[in-house]
Amino acid sequence: MNFQRKIRVKISSCGVLGLFTLFTFIIFGCKPKEKEPEVVKTMPPNVLIFILDDAGWNDVGYNGSEINTPNIDQLAKDGVILNRFYVAPTCSPTRAALLTGMPASRLGILAPISGKSEKTLPSDLITLPMALSKKGYETALFGKWHLGLKPESGPQTYGFDHSYGFLHGQIDQYSHEYKNGDASWHRNGRFLNEKGHATDLIGTETIEWLRKQRDTSKPFFAQVAYSAPHFPLQEPAEWINEYLDIKNESRRKFAAAMSHVDDDIGKVMEFLKKSELLETTMILFMSDNGGMKNWYPTTQYNGKHGPNDILGDNSPLRDYKASNYEGGIRVPAILYWKGKWQAKVSNDFISLTDVMPSILQVAGVEIPTNVEGQPIFNLISSGTPFENEIYIRGHKQQSLLKKGWKLIHTPIANEEGNYELYDIVNDQEEKREVSSQNPEITSKYIQILNQHIQKDFNEP
Repeated sequence: MNFQRKIRVKISSCGVLGLFTLFTFIIFGCKPKEKEPEVVKTMPPNVLIFILDDAGWNDVGYNGSEINTPNIDQLAKDGVILNRFYVAPTCSPTRAALLTGMPASRLGILAPISGKSEKTLPSDLITLPMALSKKGYETALFGKWHLGLKPESGPQTYGFDHSYGFLHGQIDQYSHEYKNGDASWHRNGRFLNEKGHATDLIGTETIEWLRKQRDTSKPFFAQVAYSAPHFPLQEPAEWINEYLDIKNESRRKFAAAMSHVDDDIGKVMEFLKKSELLETTMILFMSDNGGMKNWYPTTQYNGKHGPNDILGDNSPLRDYKASNYEGGIRVPAILYWKGKWQAKVSNDFISLTDVMPSILQVAGVEIPTNVEGQPIFNLISSGTPFENEIYIRGHKQQSLLKKGWKLIHTPIANEEGNYELYDIVNDQEEKREVSSQNPEITSKYIQILNQHIQKDFNEP
């Protein structure tokens, strides 16, 4: 820059203050007035939850499955594997606990909501999307709802600004009808007739909403709840042909459904990456319950689907969906937030009821008083130890996990039923029942379990 250019800059930036002042500025330079420090306002993080339907412990590649799930495995490689993450043994209770931060049995939801049931979430609760909306979040649910089978008891009634997918618990993947023929596929409470596989439609709508429809000035909360790999298994040949080495036809189709949904998750993740949203988005991946053993339908879908003699694989965990043994309630789960949380495996005992308060804490939102879970995401990321008491009541069994012990109660009509105690840290396969060797622990845990049951909304 030449001398004349320097003079122009000084005159422009400091103003004409007279020859003497100008001479002084040229020699000593212009010292602008100090500015007040700017207050940098940043939005709270976006939140995205991927939920698979009936994916078992050993149905993801990172747990050793023969099924290829490269996108889920990448989340596991880069994120925090929640190695002891517990949900309800069936889908409606899990979804209720996720959205309320309390055991679904408190709400009288013990089993899948089915048929033409009027069962819904109570209207006086503050749900997760409701609480986030108060912080300015835009909220959306894509895929499975299963907490009210009519539009008026659908996602928008409970805090979701946008909703798309199916209201019922299971659907034909192409006609999108419920097993008894009821309409289920909708957008914002209006039933739709759309062509395409449910997995593809759910992912496409998610990306389109993120790309075009949401208000980008707001943080978002999106729940992406797939129908896969829940039956009926109706996968395109391109996915089935990947598993011709699996001899059992039913298991082959199940594997295809898992790879299909994994591919769709990859598409959503790629969009987040290209849109530079990964650094500002907290992601949870999970299954709603353990894998189902088999499916032998009779009248469902007028008999055009099934039977399926082999579905999910929960090995080495014991039992399947609907059970309170590990195979029914301990599921694959991953936390991921690029640049915020370091990759590792967490062996902390975590309840699904902890998800709502954890998200609200990270987002800077007040936790409603009805929430029973504890905020633990920051504790997990920092490695801070914590204790958890996990109570799970299904329609067949109840269980309590506390300090490495697990008590399971199997009721019997008009009788007290059976109590089993397991050292679940050292016996995750639940092969050694040890109540007789630990009578004091068993007695204490029975007392705590009964206290939880008394707090429940007990339907006849």
